[in-house]
Amino acid sequence: MAEMLTTEGEIPFAAPNTDKPTKTWYKIVGDITKSTSPPLILCHGGPGAGHESLLSLTDLCEQYGIPVVFYDQIGCGKSTHFKENMGDEKFWSIELYWAELDNLIDSLKLREKGFYLLGQSWGGMLVGSYAAKQPAGLRKVIISSGPASGALYLKSANILLAKLPEPIRRTLEDCEKRGDHESEEFQKASMEFLKRHVCRLDPFPDDILKAFGHLDEDPTSYLTVQGPSEFQITGWLKDWDASTEAQNIDTPVLLINGKYDEMQDLCIEPWFKRIPKVKWITLENSSHLGQYEERERYMEVCGAFLGY
Repeated sequence: MAEMLTTEGEIPFAAPNTDKPTKTWYKIVGDITKSTSPPLILCHGGPGAGHESLLSLTDLCEQYGIPVVFYDQIGCGKSTHFKENMGDEKFWSIELYWAELDNLIDSLKLREKGFYLLGQSWGGMLVGSYAAKQPAGLRKVIISSGPASGALYLKSANILLAKLPEPIRRTLEDCEKRGDHESEEFQKASMEFLKRHVCRLDPFPDDILKAFGHLDEDPTSYLTVQGPSEFQITGWLKDWDASTEAQNIDTPVLLINGKYDEMQDLCIEPWFKRIPKVKWITLENSSHLGQYEERERYMEVCGAFLGY
């Protein structure tokens, strides 16, 4: 197979509520100018986890000729960081992420050609709420393990927490009560949850470890928007329902989650009930990262939905 065209770059971004020069890093696999397919823009989770968690989606370019566009949301990876804005919810607003996505689309001149969106986890909330604004050029949307709201995400995580083996559950609950998210005992117990409900592959793929590493390197956006753990939301996400205006989405939408996903069905149902043109598939052998856990099946599902 011929080597796929890969380009990288940085796009200036006039980020709201700051005068700091800001850039969004991106990478395109495939040729967005010559391809007959609209490109697929990939929105990663976290916020702050980085594009690496979606690198498996390069398969869609290899198998179907769909150009894929990766980018690191600001505050993460190779894009501009804002560690000085820890706790600033006015800065780390959903409007910031919508504006960055708009800027990326316009800078790459994709409005006329059209584009697809795929958002995973937090990225699913981002693309679902963005699609409700009916942006020009949007053709189809994939929400992959993206909860409809922070409240449902928290409910789902705590339902699964209650089903963990007693010693693990007790450790996590005790650490949460004490606000202890740094100790070795919390880290070990939390890893047991991750192995069951985030990624069931052993060992974790290198791409996933790199994505997790971004959260250690700069947790500013994650701590501000979400909070200190999978079981406690202290940021504005706790009060936000991304699906409130989902009835306004006028493009076809594919919902994907996993049987063992930390985003259980209750997190996905509001999307399914509110979006007019929607399909929902649950991967039987996946948790939160089906793009790696059932990689072949995941690509088949996405490829078929995008028309290939």
